[in-house]
Amino acid sequence: MSTLPKLAQSTADELDHNRLLALINSMSDGVLALDDKAKIILSNSVALSLLDSNAINGKQIGQVLTLVNNRAGEPIDLEDVIFNTETPIANRDWRINYADGSSLNLFISISPVHRGFGSDGQSGYVILIRDITREKSIEEERDEFISVASHELRTPIAVAEGSISNALMMAQKQGTSSTITETLNTAHQQIVLLGNMINDLSTLSRAERGRLGMVVENFNADELVLSLVHDNLPVAKTKGLEIIYKPVSPAGSLTTSRLYVREILQNFITNSLKYTEKGQITLRANSKEDGIEFIVSDTGIGIAKSEQAKLFTKFFRSSDWRVKNVNGTGLGLYVTSKLAKLINARLNMDSELNKGSTFSLYVPNIKQTQKQKQPISATQVA
Repeated sequence: MSTLPKLAQSTADELDHNRLLALINSMSDGVLALDDKAKIILSNSVALSLLDSNAINGKQIGQVLTLVNNRAGEPIDLEDVIFNTETPIANRDWRINYADGSSLNLFISISPVHRGFGSDGQSGYVILIRDITREKSIEEERDEFISVASHELRTPIAVAEGSISNALMMAQKQGTSSTITETLNTAHQQIVLLGNMINDLSTLSRAERGRLGMVVENFNADELVLSLVHDNLPVAKTKGLEIIYKPVSPAGSLTTSRLYVREILQNFITNSLKYTEKGQITLRANSKEDGIEFIVSDTGIGIAKSEQAKLFTKFFRSSDWRVKNVNGTGLGLYVTSKLAKLINARLNMDSELNKGSTFSLYVPNIKQTQKQKQPISATQVA
């Protein structure tokens, strides 16, 4: 009689297992369940197909899923990535190569799993795999079109901007009617906006295609921030704003792409100038462990909590009427997030509606070994 409860429990466990298999086999994504040693304990048919294998349970994930970085062309140490994953992560830039020379672009999602509470709880990881080769192909065609179009539009836009600027200057000197002057001024503002949009699109296209080169150099962070204050002071004065640098102590030197750090901070400052009507814009640079944290805070209109999660997405512009009244492309902060990723920087934002916003950028020093891996180029952000 004592064997009956055990038999019943075994049957129930087998039924649960079969239900789980049926569930994951109905999914359109590949599913891999790993134990805490990164050994595969469960997989579905889609995963087997993507990995071109018939039996993978019991094997180490690194043995069956060999990935390469699409942009750098370097192999990915997947087990190292997994063991350093504390929160769910996702990546669209990895590729799997097959023995016959073919390859697939993959979306990979890795999530740590904790079963139960306390030290006895079994832990592991769940990996979702999706074939995004077709999506990547479409994205590359789109980026190629944007790149060509933005390149071809640069010259006519530059000619138009110069011609309108000259006409506006002559109209002001000759005392032409205010109606004509205002019309020329509006046209000039719009052509400058169009030029900025083309520059943003060009930069965005190169960033998404991994074609932004990076020159790594050692520079003084305090001098960089002071130069930004100096360059933006005229615009701040025009709006009746203060722009100041308030270091707690000298931030010191930093080894990374000076160009990209400056571009990111300039985007923060430009937004602060646009959306601050009174008060001040404050810049800080604090030395942190193996890097420097830059902070740009303002007393502007702020950002509603409901919109903060979308702030760094492509073409996003706030629904706030005060934002709608200011020209913009909705690309600045998206490009900023791309540049930050290139230099392994971390972005943070804190904002309160009608009180102001604070953007922070932590930039780590790039080690000598990392320098050697970076494509050195004279390419600059337009």
